[in-house]
Amino acid sequence: MDLSIAAILAQDGITTGAIYALLALALVLVFSVTRVIFIPQGEFVSYGALTLAALQTQKFPATCWLLMAMGAACFVVEIAGLMRHPERRRHAARTLVMLVGKYLLFPIAVYALTQGVFLHPLPMIAQIALTLLIVIPMGPFVYRLAYEPIAEATTLLLLIVAVAVHFAMVGLGLVMFGAEGSRTTAFSDATFNLGTLSISGQSLWVVGTAVVLIGGLYLYFDRSISGKALRATSVNRLGARLVGIGTTQAGRLAFTLAAGLGALCGILVAPLTTIYYDSGFLIGLKGFVGAIRRSGQLSAGSRGFDPRRSSGVVFVVLGERL
Repeated sequence: MDLSIAAILAQDGITTGAIYALLALALVLVFSVTRVIFIPQGEFVSYGALTLAALQTQKFPATCWLLMAMGAACFVVEIAGLMRHPERRRHAARTLVMLVGKYLLFPIAVYALTQGVFLHPLPMIAQIALTLLIVIPMGPFVYRLAYEPIAEATTLLLLIVAVAVHFAMVGLGLVMFGAEGSRTTAFSDATFNLGTLSISGQSLWVVGTAVVLIGGLYLYFDRSISGKALRATSVNRLGARLVGIGTTQAGRLAFTLAAGLGALCGILVAPLTTIYYDSGFLIGLKGFVGAIRRSGQLSAGSRGFDPRRSSGVVFVVLGERL
């Protein structure tokens, strides 16, 4: 093989491998904390990429409607749970205010903000921030609706629910975005020449962001209280409860982080390849392979989540293309 071709393949493999590394880390995190093999992880990739593409073409992203619908559904579920447990009615007023703010007012505020700015040309950083603001809350909403009621169920049942959520989100993606694919504007048009090899600025953005995120997550799980709570929950859910760690809150936080990583991966990869409503499954599947090959967590969840091992899932599946 010619050296220049090998260098191009290596660059492509490192860039796409960085995306798979982040997705693998998200899958390991969710499984370790909640025992959910999160098949819909790839849908957050598609949602992030296609929401950003809609904003860049000055179209109103339909994910805002989905965010409000999911928030309203969560609110109904929470109210039903409040009515079933009389002991929680003592603080019903304060709880109701919190639920209204979290599940109703916040999605409405995001909708109003998007409605007010989507017709105006926004800087790239504002488009990315708005995309993340729309997509990331869907993670804990999905957990509240689909997984929290069966948090103590068997792994098989959680897997079946994950498959159902995957098909539901793919169908919603088709309704919201249509069958046509989209590609977003690159973060940078710069090109750097290293001998005969031409390195694109977008590839450097992808690899740099992946390295920063992996390092940041390592420090988060090692130094912060909430990160240590996630680790404790992954090691022993019952023991975590006994020392006052809310496993329900840990599950929501794990899904929030996974949704954020998925949406950010979609934002990073969208300038490199055309993303369709169902593209996330194949991308997420390769991240799943990376999680199994490099971390060993999905096949041995009893060992718990260790960021020192899992954050080492970097740049896997060299040479593969999205």
